[in-house]
Amino acid sequence: MNIHKQVATTAFLLMLFATIGAALVGFIYDNTYDTIKYNEQQALLKQLNNIIPASHYDNELLTDTIVLAAEHRLGTTTNSIAYRARKQGKNVAVVFSAIAPNGYNGSIHLLIGIYENGKLAGVRVVKHKETPGLGDAIEAKRSDWILDFNGKSLTQPSNKQWKVKRDGGEFDQFTGATITPRAVVKAVHSALLYFDLNKDILFKINSSNKPSESKPDETEP
Repeated sequence: MNIHKQVATTAFLLMLFATIGAALVGFIYDNTYDTIKYNEQQALLKQLNNIIPASHYDNELLTDTIVLAAEHRLGTTTNSIAYRARKQGKNVAVVFSAIAPNGYNGSIHLLIGIYENGKLAGVRVVKHKETPGLGDAIEAKRSDWILDFNGKSLTQPSNKQWKVKRDGGEFDQFTGATITPRAVVKAVHSALLYFDLNKDILFKINSSNKPSESKPDETEP
């Protein structure tokens, strides 16, 4: 009988501790959610401002958005968000996500900013698994390589030059690592093509937040 009482007491204490623990977790979450959300938004805004300087726009970049449907030209398989920069009501630039699926160690996730005139505002790598000391030179904190995209467009360089130099193109590769920069160059070029086809959609002021389908590419089957 004492054993049964001991088991019941232990079970009760465990249930009590679990209830108290759950209540504490819920209390902490409720009281820190706003702070966590704010910090996340500020971190995102900092990333965006590394591509589009804050002095270039006067709208709320984090709220002037459009949801983009999954798009093969961007390498995305789920909906993503594009952020639009405007100044005095005029379109300035758009920043959206793209994925280079064929990096050396897997997918390379990018943020790509393109000005209204079709020139690249900037490109940043936000996630990758490339080899440290080799492929990770695509990160802005590792080298200036990614900055070479600034100001480039579909016509500068020409379509044939949108390759790494080893393939006869404009862009440098890394010593001992060609696959990584090749994948990024291809993804950025594809993103420019996507922008050129969908410029009006990307800057459109939406009345809803439904995913925006891209226009069909008549050059593809």
